[in-house]
Amino acid sequence: MPARARIEARSLARAFRGVDALTAAGFCIAIFVVQSHRSGGALLTLNASAALAAGFVALLLSLRALDAYVFARREPLPRHLLRVLAAFGAAATVVLAVNTAWPALPTNKSFPVLAFMGLAPVVMALHVGWWGLIAQGRRQGRLTPNIVVVGATANAQHLIEAALRTGEVNVLGIFDDRLDRAPENLLGVPVLGDTSALIDHRVMPYVDRVVITVTSTAQDRVRQLVDKLGVLPNPISLFVDVGRDADSDAAISRIADAALADLSSAPTNARKALIKRIQDLVVGIGGLIVAAPVMAIVAVAVRLDSPGPIFFRQRRHGFNNEEILVWKFRSMRHEMADARAARQISANDDRVTKVGKFIRKTSLDELPQLFNVLRGEMSIVGPRPHAVGMKTGDVESAKLVEQYAHRHRMKPGVTGWAAINGSRGPVDTPELVRERVALDVDYIERQSFWLDVYIIAMTIPCLLGDRSAVR
Repeated sequence: MPARARIEARSLARAFRGVDALTAAGFCIAIFVVQSHRSGGALLTLNASAALAAGFVALLLSLRALDAYVFARREPLPRHLLRVLAAFGAAATVVLAVNTAWPALPTNKSFPVLAFMGLAPVVMALHVGWWGLIAQGRRQGRLTPNIVVVGATANAQHLIEAALRTGEVNVLGIFDDRLDRAPENLLGVPVLGDTSALIDHRVMPYVDRVVITVTSTAQDRVRQLVDKLGVLPNPISLFVDVGRDADSDAAISRIADAALADLSSAPTNARKALIKRIQDLVVGIGGLIVAAPVMAIVAVAVRLDSPGPIFFRQRRHGFNNEEILVWKFRSMRHEMADARAARQISANDDRVTKVGKFIRKTSLDELPQLFNVLRGEMSIVGPRPHAVGMKTGDVESAKLVEQYAHRHRMKPGVTGWAAINGSRGPVDTPELVRERVALDVDYIERQSFWLDVYIIAMTIPCLLGDRSAVR
């Protein structure tokens, strides 16, 4: 499972708490209405209402206090449901206490307690569903972060042992510059190569975190590794020396929660990521609905203009250097299309068709990338994705700037900060590559909901006003 598809368990737990709260509140309100209707329109007595309200608050606090939203990996469903049932027992005790201290009228004396306990099967059923969702997410790899280890050391062995005990992270491999001393594997985790191999290894798009396990007292060695691995888009952490199993397990939990002190990369923010994904879905779906007639016209025009497919697909770099297949309307002659971007676009390029010139100038060729957005491979706003192996002159563009891969710390976008600041079209000189990377990294460090809204609002005016960009 690629790193971009990972879900933070704490975010799911918050969502579950919210649904439980809304369900309980809705149930209490429904009981209030039904009882009032059965009483000929008379409202529940104030004391009965107070008992229900107290039970509602006590239930929410008890569910959280009894870790009903932790969903421990090795805890079976019956034990989890016992936690939920215990929370209801505590809440029912509060309802009974309030009802005893402030008795209801004889006609509805036992009503608050009986009504509240009627909520128990509903919430229990919800938690069966929550438990199933968590279990499925773990089976699919969506809830368990992947890491690679740098250093085949005793610390690495402690980390792997803790990972096997807790199941909170997957250790995909080990990299060590001293291969002549390193074993073939540690506890079944293979040594995949040295740190130079790690930088371009095909496993990296699936890695959420790189963990350095060399001795923390070897400060020069740690500093060298951080400097060398700083070109990666993946966050880097240091696994501090530990002794006891409990310490190792706690450190693994911190790694799983991305709570270790980061040595590189901005800390992830699950709330911001969720808001950005919702923004992508809303704008993406709305954009497809609005653009559907235009896309149909462009598709017909491309088909009639020159022989070949309507769409052009190209492998480009996505989040964490993942290779994704980006869709565009074909704007070049089919036999001259350059999927590897060995030759970047130029003014009056003879490969571009008549329709291609128009749709490239207006960026209509980019509209199919809305499907990449809905698939979760791209965002509406982000660094523009570059083709894998794209060249600037005779040199691969990625080798011109040391921090080039830093632009892959976020999903690529249909539009972006660089695009509205004049960095559109080809990057055919080292200076243009550096400018593009600087603008992309600047956006990643400043990203917010309102900055994205501003970029979206400015995209069309910038496209219409930019006559000089080669497209």
